[in-house]
Amino acid sequence: MMNHKIDNLTGEINKLLQNSIPNSSLNTDLENSMRYSLEAGGKRIRPVLLLLTLDMLAKDYKLGYSSALGLEMVHTYSLIHDDLPAMDNDDYRRGKLTNHKVYGEWKAILAGDALLTKAFDIIINDDNLKDDVKVKLIKRLSSASGHLGMVGGQTLDMQSEGEGSSVDLNTLEHIHHAKTGALLKFAVMAAVDIAEPETNVAGLLESYSEHLGLMFQIKDDLLDIYGDEAKLGKATGSDIENDKSTYVSLLGQNGAEEKLKSHTESAYACLARLPEQYDTSNLKFIIELFNNRES
Repeated sequence: MMNHKIDNLTGEINKLLQNSIPNSSLNTDLENSMRYSLEAGGKRIRPVLLLLTLDMLAKDYKLGYSSALGLEMVHTYSLIHDDLPAMDNDDYRRGKLTNHKVYGEWKAILAGDALLTKAFDIIINDDNLKDDVKVKLIKRLSSASGHLGMVGGQTLDMQSEGEGSSVDLNTLEHIHHAKTGALLKFAVMAAVDIAEPETNVAGLLESYSEHLGLMFQIKDDLLDIYGDEAKLGKATGSDIENDKSTYVSLLGQNGAEEKLKSHTESAYACLARLPEQYDTSNLKFIIELFNNRES
């Protein structure tokens, strides 16, 4: 699927990321470990979604640069830690050796820690944003990434391993609203914090982002069943091997596909209810992208 706007924004994000981690005076190679994972590829869907939402809200999308970079740093740190032997124990990510396989476990942990803190540093030092907006963004990102958001969701997910279908659907959705959905929600709502649209628009975009988060996770669960390992850049079947609760394990493949369809329709419905002045074509494309992605 091609979308020139998304391709261009992805290119901009990649260029900004390349210059976001300068060498320090401490004479370590920690920055190399940070950059290794940060520049390891990926679709940059979260930062791009943030910029697209700002653009849709008729705001200069460049005002979202710092939030977009911070968001990608938080996401990257989470992947570094997820791949560690104590958690998912993965050797490859996006077709490349995982960070701990290249730099060792302790340095991978510290690289993740450094990326997390760098995310907030970038936002607070953005001279193009008002101070009250920076406070909103930092509050939102800390909530999305912390024990009530992504980290809390990952904790629930780890605790659920080995329980298989004993975890009910409501609990599973609670896990993924936090683990996967929190950062996708931040992408959309950070744009709302910057653009400050009317309340009804903010509410519809929040609902849209929540449906996107569940769509993304359901598709992940399905790809673990039938995905192409070459395109995924990692092995499939790990959910079954680890006896993880997934939409597929609870609902079956057909049931998971139906759940994906339901959230897809709801995401479209949220955009359809926005005032006509907003061009939602790129946000609709994100829905299609989530539905049809192969990695």
